[in-house]
Amino acid sequence: MATIREVACQAEVSIATVSRALNTPHLVAEPTRSRVVDTARRLGYSSRRPRRAGAGPGRTGFVGAVVPDLANPFFPAVLRGMRNAPPAEGRHVLSLDAVEDPALEADLLRLIARQVDSLVLLSPRLPSDRLRALSIPGRTVLFNRLIPGLPGVVVDCVDGMRRLVAHLAALGHRHVGYAGGPRASFGDAERRRGLAESGRTGGLRVVDLGAFPPYFASGAQIADRALREGVTAVIAFNDLMALGTIVRLRERQVEVPERISVTGFDGIPLAAASTPRLTTVAPPLGRAGQTAMALLDAEIGPGVPGATRWRVLPVRLVVGGSTAPPPAPSGGAGSRK
Repeated sequence: MATIREVACQAEVSIATVSRALNTPHLVAEPTRSRVVDTARRLGYSSRRPRRAGAGPGRTGFVGAVVPDLANPFFPAVLRGMRNAPPAEGRHVLSLDAVEDPALEADLLRLIARQVDSLVLLSPRLPSDRLRALSIPGRTVLFNRLIPGLPGVVVDCVDGMRRLVAHLAALGHRHVGYAGGPRASFGDAERRRGLAESGRTGGLRVVDLGAFPPYFASGAQIADRALREGVTAVIAFNDLMALGTIVRLRERQVEVPERISVTGFDGIPLAAASTPRLTTVAPPLGRAGQTAMALLDAEIGPGVPGATRWRVLPVRLVVGGSTAPPPAPSGGAGSRK
């Protein structure tokens, strides 16, 4: 029986395009849709065939992983951990990119659940009830999301924010801006919770700079808003946004960290390669992927009564050159030096 991957290969399109062409055809251009439909018909593939009742582990050998943004280096690092988790032989991770689109995320879940033995959903954006309905019962693990009844692995974002706030407070910052990520992001909600708790105890005045798409390009708007607010430090939702913020500040001839400190979150390799090196919070991304697979194996296996079905992974603060004490008051309201 043909698989979606074979259809995508034969039609010379992505797996996501096959999903849209067969499930939401109005989203696909007619020539592409016709090519996909003709290929699926020729190969005998149906996106609506039911999953066999009682099918045991290893029926396909695939674990489906749906991610919100494969272009963000954070997620491929987790996927590598999943692929390196024992037992690797005979098991393959099939990853699909929802491109920060909850509607596409739902489409991909509906499709991939028919093609794989189990699911790992990385930072899913869908509401909890939709995720429960679209998951494979007893064969689904979440990463960076906690939903009652589903096993999951989360990064300790609250502690990560505590560490960032303590670092900035120790440097003397008292007026800090937070550039948030997608409103549907569990990680953003946890970062905001940690910031609210630690900001009060650290004596910081925290300005909400807004919610932004979690991309490098968002840095331009973040930097402009931070300058208008007069903050001395910016905490960005992720490293990509932080790096984009630094670039925009340079364009405006605002020195980092002499004029404004900037921090990220995620610990991607680009953070260490930037100039100045980015101060960030680094989760153990490879370990996160391996832990998700271990929870999945425990879920499929006989299980241990009373076993914990979720894990919280520790983080570490990586101090780079993008943070420093705030500038001394100069007396000139418009001064940037």
